[in-house]
Amino acid sequence: MEQSSGDITPVVLDASSTEVPVEDRFDWWCDAVDRNIAPFEILTAHTRDYRARIRGVDLGTTRVAKYSFAPLLGTRSPAHIRRGDPETYTLVMVNGGPLQASQRRNEAAIESGGLILFDTSHPMKACYPGSYGRPCEATFLTLPKNLFPLPAGRTDRLLSQQLSPAGVTGTLMCQYLTTMVDRAADLGPATAHRLGAVALDLAASLVADHLDAAPLLPTETRRQVLLARINAFIDGNLGDPDLRPAHIAAHHHLSVRALHQLFRTEPETVSATIRRRRLERCRRDLADPQLRDHPLAALAARWGFLLPAEFSRVFRAAYGMTPREFRHEAAVRRAARRMPDESTP
Repeated sequence: MEQSSGDITPVVLDASSTEVPVEDRFDWWCDAVDRNIAPFEILTAHTRDYRARIRGVDLGTTRVAKYSFAPLLGTRSPAHIRRGDPETYTLVMVNGGPLQASQRRNEAAIESGGLILFDTSHPMKACYPGSYGRPCEATFLTLPKNLFPLPAGRTDRLLSQQLSPAGVTGTLMCQYLTTMVDRAADLGPATAHRLGAVALDLAASLVADHLDAAPLLPTETRRQVLLARINAFIDGNLGDPDLRPAHIAAHHHLSVRALHQLFRTEPETVSATIRRRRLERCRRDLADPQLRDHPLAALAARWGFLLPAEFSRVFRAAYGMTPREFRHEAAVRRAARRMPDESTP
């Protein structure tokens, strides 16, 4: 996956082995792994018609991609490292397990939902045996080692060891990896680069938590992780009409002043962030045909707008029409898409 920078649209990858002839599919997969992860020897019983798909996005400093593939054994030897070493850490979230892996004398068996860290500069093995005929799935976050804020000697202790997806940071990391793949096509350049930096900070915080090394993290990394936690808290509580800066600050053991200072470098204030995200959820619900019979006031209250007049006012200010007008237009667009093309015989 090529690099993107500046104001260039983020590079989004969505490719499948089914795009090439059957006899070329395994070679296609081996080449994709070589280019997007690192050189490996890959062994599989499915070479005749190898099925695999990659969906991902380049986030500037980092890359995230979800891989779906047939069972395999991957080996990265010293010879492979000499052939090509991107010098990256790879944080893997196993989506469809299990994964059996070894690196630096550490061995691990990871089930679905688990996290594990690898280093492309050391030999390793990874076996995805598959489960009940389903494809193997894993999401990879690529992290340049020269930007990783923790000492390599400390980080190497965690290679090929299961990292808990539980806890605040682990949960955020898993949510992030899932969301970034799903939202890849919608990311603008500035957002992609900002989220790439957040990914690096979250991964560093996750590793630091497991090493009991949080004091080693730079101040900016700790700040970005706190912001990520606050944003996740906001997203999870948008339906609470009492979601206000004071409530958010208290939950995170901050003063209201400190919370506002934290958001000074963000595109929006805390209150504006809450309002925009509530409006986005309302807009999505208004366009949902399964919710067409729900009263407008009920949809608004679902996302924290208890006063219909206020909801109508802020919705119109944001989208240039009332909620009722938006719902009507969404219905008209759906009907137009269902109509047959009159030019078709």
